[in-house]
Amino acid sequence: MTPAQAELARARDEFTGMPEGLRLDSPLVEDGAAIWRIARDSRVLDLNSSYSYLLWCRDFAATSVVARDADGEAVGFVTGYIRPEQPGTLVVWQVAVDHAHRGRGLAAALLDGLIARVAEASDVRGVETTITPDNTASHRLFTSFAERHGADVEREVLFHGNLFPDGGHEPEVLYRIGPFTH
Repeated sequence: MTPAQAELARARDEFTGMPEGLRLDSPLVEDGAAIWRIARDSRVLDLNSSYSYLLWCRDFAATSVVARDADGEAVGFVTGYIRPEQPGTLVVWQVAVDHAHRGRGLAAALLDGLIARVAEASDVRGVETTITPDNTASHRLFTSFAERHGADVEREVLFHGNLFPDGGHEPEVLYRIGPFTH
């Protein structure tokens, strides 16, 4: 384990930012429908097919996380994958929290918990994600994540809006965050 991985593992063990009554867990295939619903109800995320969320829960559970309430229901999630060409990079695909649980720091807790867990199991030293210019909440989430982990943030347009076949899509700005220092 590298020093950065050890620090992230300690951060996970000491993590106190999880809202009361909620816990982090790996997604199960049975969570796919709830994750799809949370993504749909966010009204911000590009909604993928319900099938894709089932596959995500099956094939990328090790690099994704859900928040569960006291009844075990998924109330928030982060989906991610290790970038094949850069195995030290976790790509965060989507982050969403059920409307009833917003404003409690859950998205940050999910992101921190996921990164700590993935870094403990692999050589992840950085995160990539894309954010549209109008998604202020995600800009804040990932900028504050970088600050908490002492990491730099680089931004550049990854996909210009005119590349999307359905038209009217804003550009996707790539955030490269890392390396982690704490």
